[in-house]
Amino acid sequence: MLGMDTVQRALVQALDKQIPAAVATVVKTHGSAPRAVGAKMLVYADGKIVGSVGGGGMEQRVIAEAQNAIQLGAPRYLDFNLSKPERGDPMVCGGEMEIFIEPLLTAPTMLLVGAGHVGAACAELAKFLGFYVILIDDRPEFLSREKFPHADELHTGVLTQEIQKFEITPRTFIVIVTRAHTLDAALLGAVIDKPAAYIGMLGSKRRILTVFEILKQEGVSADALKRVHAPIGLEIHAESPQEIAVSIMAEVIRARFQTKS
Repeated sequence: MLGMDTVQRALVQALDKQIPAAVATVVKTHGSAPRAVGAKMLVYADGKIVGSVGGGGMEQRVIAEAQNAIQLGAPRYLDFNLSKPERGDPMVCGGEMEIFIEPLLTAPTMLLVGAGHVGAACAELAKFLGFYVILIDDRPEFLSREKFPHADELHTGVLTQEIQKFEITPRTFIVIVTRAHTLDAALLGAVIDKPAAYIGMLGSKRRILTVFEILKQEGVSADALKRVHAPIGLEIHAESPQEIAVSIMAEVIRARFQTKS
């Protein structure tokens, strides 16, 4: 990283480690402005920053907009007239500043729950399609690098506890392919209100009805349950785990690009 400044180094690290972040760049100034054109600030999802675009209340607004950009995966263009506090501009130094905020193009996250045959096939296909793949299961003997060379992360433990350790954003796609409907009900209950781009659950129609009835009795609304893709996958008459994975990932891709539109 020879020759890079602090912001550039942090940006490269965020991209390398798939850390959600956005870059705010001063693209135009007029009159008295706190930073020159080209000044950059890296903003992380939790609001921490590297660099500065001017400080004060104006910078706090940039940070908030950058966090929104990270969540939605969409850029922002901000225009500050620093001499008009009545318009809501937070500074009175008399100049103008325009700032472009661009979220880093990190891979969407595939959160796979279940390390059986379908989970293994989905993990391989999701990685091929460019997803950052996280696989969790409550059976340590099922999780190994030999079985899942394509997964970026492997986690074992109590499923409802493990799934809550991950930040679920509009760029998170959740695929639940467990072995028991009792697990499915608890897992769906843990993520149903999260802003995931996609939530899908494997199972027969009878199993799905059972899971939904359990959740309704626990107070989950019918509108919330409509978010769940179940039975999971597009109907292509799939039978083998690999064919089922294709149907699941086809539905995931459709949801991904519907979210962007």
